[in-house]
Amino acid sequence: MISQETNLQRKYLKAFITRYNQRTKTSKEMAQTYRPVLADSKIYTGFHNLFKEMVYPIVAKRSQGSKTWDVDGNEYIDLMMGFGVNLFGHNPPFIKEALQEQLDKGIQLGPQSEFAGEVAELICELTGMERVAFSNTGTEAVMTAIRLARAVRNRYKIVIFSGSYHGHFDGTLVKAQTENGNLQALPLAPGIPPNMVEDVLVLEYGNPQSLEVIKAHQEEIAAVLVVPVQTSRPDFQPKTFLMELRELTKESGMVLIFDEMVTGFRIHPGGVQAWFGIEADIATYGKIVGGGMPIGIIAGKAVYMDAIDGGMWNYGDSSYPQAKTTFFAGTFCKHPLAMAAARAVLKYLKTQGPALQEQLNQRTSQFIEALNTYFEEDKVPVRMVNFGSLFGSASSRNSVAAENPAVSTSMDLLRYHLLDRGILLLGGGGYLSTAHTDEDIAYIIQAVKDSVRELREGGFLPDPAKIS
Repeated sequence: MISQETNLQRKYLKAFITRYNQRTKTSKEMAQTYRPVLADSKIYTGFHNLFKEMVYPIVAKRSQGSKTWDVDGNEYIDLMMGFGVNLFGHNPPFIKEALQEQLDKGIQLGPQSEFAGEVAELICELTGMERVAFSNTGTEAVMTAIRLARAVRNRYKIVIFSGSYHGHFDGTLVKAQTENGNLQALPLAPGIPPNMVEDVLVLEYGNPQSLEVIKAHQEEIAAVLVVPVQTSRPDFQPKTFLMELRELTKESGMVLIFDEMVTGFRIHPGGVQAWFGIEADIATYGKIVGGGMPIGIIAGKAVYMDAIDGGMWNYGDSSYPQAKTTFFAGTFCKHPLAMAAARAVLKYLKTQGPALQEQLNQRTSQFIEALNTYFEEDKVPVRMVNFGSLFGSASSRNSVAAENPAVSTSMDLLRYHLLDRGILLLGGGGYLSTAHTDEDIAYIIQAVKDSVRELREGGFLPDPAKIS
């Protein structure tokens, strides 16, 4: 790309990088200072030679509501929202009060958390699940859900779908490859042993042929693990496929696991299951329900969850835990601060009812519609999509940027221009929270327009008058 740049582009890019570096100089200094000791995959993922001098994370100093302030004192409207954690914005009073109250009482590890049972009860009430267990992260929750399915069904093969992310467990970091007409599973990255993924089938999400492959292997498959609406493709919402998958798994004794780390409690109080009217056997949750504290949740039907503790029994009679159990443990599971925050979140969601999500979903759709109207009128080669309050660019496989590297570079530059104007994005998208105001949304739309104008002046986007 750099060898093909015009003098106008080079001159513009040099001036913009200088401006951006001056605005965020402390963030850049900290990245350089701590690079020898801090290994950070997020910096590597965003590396681009053309933008090398801007490849560093914005370091946050404080946050409140829809805003974040960096170490240089710059204010940002935050659309990252903790990678989907902060449904209510930053530092909402009801969560802050719950955490402060728990801190005053102490952080007791070892004895049972005071709120663990109540939090489990609230999750069951909102999601319709029967039993709940707690872990520390989404990765741990997915690992546990798979183990429970394998233990109860006494099978080991699982199905996942391309484009889904289930955390950084070796057993789900898999890519598919067809060799001599046979579908093979290969490790996604170095360091993952091939034998960790040999019991994994990676199929195309939403493709009816994937259902035929599952049917052909149904006697071997313990579970089908699915992100119902993928964050990389919020416009792809294959309800019919999921309904057919539900029927197939039910008929053949396979466990259907919904990974609802992002969609859980965001699209609806009951998550995608309630939204689509599809009941999974096990679901994993996290993010929003932790209120900013680390948490992972495994929720499901008792027949599967009983494998953690042996199942139901009573005092004063001859009952005892009879279910076959597998291994599950963790020092920080049911951490008192996480339980206190989760209790506050769930009680708030219960009080607010579905109207909270409905109103936020509607505001996000209107926001995306306004952006797309501008993009179409001004002939900007991008289209936005959303699923509730999650939004991003349209499926990359159909985008202009995927076919044109120059356009892709321009879209990367657009993100830096928005950062320069005080907009924190998650890649090319993000999340709206209940803390975002109409003024915030109007500012974002204007910032997009101003950034596009600058990129055109710098020669990185064509003049709309010259586009046929």
